Amino acid sequence: MKASVIAAAIEETAPLSLQESWDNSGFCIGDGSCEVHKAIVGFDCTPALIEEAVEVGADMVITHHPLIFGGIRKISEATMTGRTIIAAIRNGITVYACHTNMDKVPGGVSGTTAARIGLCNLRVLDSDDDGNGLGIIGDLPEPAAPEAFLLRMKESLGLKTLRHSALSRTPLRRVALCGGSGHSLIGKAAVAGADIYVSGDISYHDFYAPDGMMIADIGHFESEAEIIGVICDIVREKIPNFAVQSAKTSTINPVYYF
Repeated sequence: MKASVIAAAIEETAPLSLQESWDNSGFCIGDGSCEVHKAIVGFDCTPALIEEAVEVGADMVITHHPLIFGGIRKISEATMTGRTIIAAIRNGITVYACHTNMDKVPGGVSGTTAARIGLCNLRVLDSDDDGNGLGIIGDLPEPAAPEAFLLRMKESLGLKTLRHSALSRTPLRRVALCGGSGHSLIGKAAVAGADIYVSGDISYHDFYAPDGMMIADIGHFESEAEIIGVICDIVREKIPNFAVQSAKTSTINPVYYF
């Protein structure tokens, strides 16, 4: 099967035209003309993921984060990106990424996390005219004490830890979230009436939250990891005769907690 068929199945849900201008979603190594027989889906494209692809007989790797973001001055074994590129080409593996285009569809990264923590009445937080965009805002089925909601997130998302601003004095009703690095949407969440904003990569100063709104940082990886299963489901549903599986390495967070 041509790799373009697999890419088209994903892009039917998350068109490449939605990606941010700085992003590099799509084919990173190889192109749509490559013949592929099995795909493995991971979070980051690393040497370990390429090695796992070889072990399971996959000749296509699909990741959330692109292998190549900016310009590369040299490709060598001295860097992780270089080792990954060399290993992929040496083993004839096509590499494809669906990053911010998968972030910006309602059923993508943020929508999946919102469903896991039980939000309802969902809408895109920073929406374009077609209803796509970054972040999600929704309501809790019933008001929850801040401590109870934080505990619910830890349990439903399997979090080891999280960071948060001062606890709200009133129950939480409306929740905004953005998977990945979402500090830029704090203002949008406040304007939308969120009682708490959940994301990753929140900086120190951002924890001085707008009046009446809490901030919670659950981690970049933790806020996006669910998308691996979503990508697998998309491919399986649209191309049921094509072999695709989640990578074991997709569960490995590069951030460790001591």
